[in-house]
Amino acid sequence: MKTKIKKFKLLIIVSLIGGGAFISYSFVDNYFEISKNLDIFATLFRELNIYYVEETNPGELMKKGIDNMLLSLDPYTNFYPESEIEDYRYMTTGQYGGIGALIHQDGDYVIISEVYEGFPAQKADLRAGDKILKINNTDATGKKTDDISKYLKGQASTTIKLLIEREGEKSPIEKNINREEIKIKSVSYSGMVADNVGYIKLTGFTENAANEVKDALSGLKKNPEMKSLVLDLRGNPGGLLKEAVDIVNIFTEKGTDVVSTRGKVKEWDMVNKAMNTPLDLFIPITVLVDRGSASASEIVSGCLQDLDRGVIIGQRSYGKGLVQAQRKLSYNALLKVTVAKYYTPSGRCIQALDYSHRNEDGSVDKVPDSLISAFKTKNGRIVYDGGGIAPDIAIDAQKFSSLLGNLVSKNLIFNYSTKYRVAHPSIAAAKDFKLTDAEYEDFLSYVTSKNFNYTTKTEKSLEDLKENAKTDKSIDEINTDIENLKAKITNNKKDDLKKFKPEIKQFLEEEIASRYYFQNGRLESALKDDPELKEAIAVLNDKDRYTKVLTTIIKAEKPMYNPDKTKLKDMKKSKSSEN
Repeated sequence: MKTKIKKFKLLIIVSLIGGGAFISYSFVDNYFEISKNLDIFATLFRELNIYYVEETNPGELMKKGIDNMLLSLDPYTNFYPESEIEDYRYMTTGQYGGIGALIHQDGDYVIISEVYEGFPAQKADLRAGDKILKINNTDATGKKTDDISKYLKGQASTTIKLLIEREGEKSPIEKNINREEIKIKSVSYSGMVADNVGYIKLTGFTENAANEVKDALSGLKKNPEMKSLVLDLRGNPGGLLKEAVDIVNIFTEKGTDVVSTRGKVKEWDMVNKAMNTPLDLFIPITVLVDRGSASASEIVSGCLQDLDRGVIIGQRSYGKGLVQAQRKLSYNALLKVTVAKYYTPSGRCIQALDYSHRNEDGSVDKVPDSLISAFKTKNGRIVYDGGGIAPDIAIDAQKFSSLLGNLVSKNLIFNYSTKYRVAHPSIAAAKDFKLTDAEYEDFLSYVTSKNFNYTTKTEKSLEDLKENAKTDKSIDEINTDIENLKAKITNNKKDDLKKFKPEIKQFLEEEIASRYYFQNGRLESALKDDPELKEAIAVLNDKDRYTKVLTTIIKAEKPMYNPDKTKLKDMKKSKSSEN
């Protein structure tokens, strides 16, 4: 027996020595690989810059090399040189030095597309539609939005001089604007949307987002009629994990597990708990989500769903279950690197795309059905991982015509709104404002005067068919039919501005409302006929239905994917620059 014990101890010792040798060898081998490849890269970079036939830009070359290397990982691992640190700071804090305005390109000029209420641009009476002619006596003609943005941003308490051209004014106007520290709030709007329903619009998770939500809710609760809440996370791309945890904490018990993270480095294996005293544990909540709700938005909505604390309404969320941390680099550069995956209280990770297994062409697939697992909420409802947050009540996303898309992209709605603002010194409150039929006819006349034309999806398909027919040498047989169809479509397009009047009119009213009431006006106008908000209010006003949704044990649908469709209302934001 003693002999067996000795042999067993010897086996353990040999195994440990072997394991230690393996670990040591693995570490040394990995360190050697890193050192070897760094040396190869450094020598290549030096030789390339010395001997390449033309002059090189070392900084630009390095940036491209780093960006392409990180591109092979995931889209959230990014490098920021010192020159871009201010942009990164804005992403995490919502804060930057500037005038507080959005700009966009229109031909050879950069145009003010929106000003933020209460900030320097608005204080100096800069308006949406103003064309920038000069900046500090420098001609702005032909410059791009990135160029103009660099001029407009700057240290607080410094002054910038703009020469602008304004609709309705005969001569250019000079504006001296004092830059300030611009802090864009995460809670862009809060208010009552029904007699007893409060509403909070959260657009990001920058520093202090949780306190903003808390303050907004406290303000709403001062109204004794307020009995329930809509939390709108649509189009919210996420942000700081801590803020997401603290927002969940507003509605859940102190000590509740909110989200856990797991990574390769053990220091990222942690559970984030609610650490504060909640503000309201019982108020009924509906959370609005869509394909633009990602990351921290999915932590909040997923946690509230797992805890059966609120009803999720809208479309399936984006599906980003990855956590990033920042690592400081030399020369004030920064690396934002994916360090872990996060898991909601039920144990699910909602990451939809598998970046660790790329196809030969470098593309990435969604998590396969075979790896999607079922989990249970606090009340036993079935939910799934691997594909974003599935709403408890699904509502089809609004679909917009290609006609409206063209009216927006060609700035016809924007430019008409500029003319409307000049002709109308004031309008009704944003939530009550509606264009008359006569005013819509005036808009149609304006569009017609601009020789507006656009290509429908059907026309594009017919062109593709024609090209394929040429390849197949069958064009002679079907060309007449194709031309006849194109003629019919052209004839029908003449009536499209009237056929799609409801959606065009809605978007036009939102743009016009923003000229008088800024961001709040745009949102109030948009909420008038919002189908998801209407459903949220209906659910909150029906206690039996609200309770049934949170307690009925049914299987949620497994993740199903459709091509990403950016909401039309986000088009303007994507082509504008913050200043």
